[in-house]
Amino acid sequence: MISDSPIPSVVPAGRMARMRQPVLGLSGGLELRPWRRSDANVLVAAGQDPAIRRWTLLHVDSPEDARERIDRMHERWQTELSAMWAIARTEGGEAAGLIGWSGIDLKGGGAEIVYWVLPAVRGGGVAVEATKRVSRWALDDLGLHRLRLCHSVANPASCRVAVKAGYSLEGTMRSALLHADGWHHQHLHALVQGDIGI
Repeated sequence: MISDSPIPSVVPAGRMARMRQPVLGLSGGLELRPWRRSDANVLVAAGQDPAIRRWTLLHVDSPEDARERIDRMHERWQTELSAMWAIARTEGGEAAGLIGWSGIDLKGGGAEIVYWVLPAVRGGGVAVEATKRVSRWALDDLGLHRLRLCHSVANPASCRVAVKAGYSLEGTMRSALLHADGWHHQHLHALVQGDIGI
């Protein structure tokens, strides 16, 4: 018999907006903290970094544009649409990367991770550790059910991050994202409640 009862939301509306965005600890003197308007120059620098420009859709034209983006990050937390953290040195240190959740769907219980790191922190496992940390927050603290990590098939570094962070490769989405050099196929990785590896 099919029930006429509506399917309840995986995460009740308002849960995220009532939370204060936490600071999440990492090893090596790093932490994940909310972005600050004073981080605007870091966003501008990231927008000029060749690797970040190649693999992300980040385009920042000026410090004022960066400050507006940071303001939108805080607004989108309150409207429960995304959650972005700066990867930064502890105790007020400068940001060196971004990680967080876009396309948060509390009703359906899902979100997609986005991240980038500046050259100063590349190659030391920071992206993997940060991915594991925000994944634990999304599953355990917020209560989401399914997390996605998508990247161009031409970006093996992001594939390694996904696998090391415990995300299973589910397949290839053909011609799924337009980069500056044309359409890219994307790998789809996912982590769901109950998976082991984070």
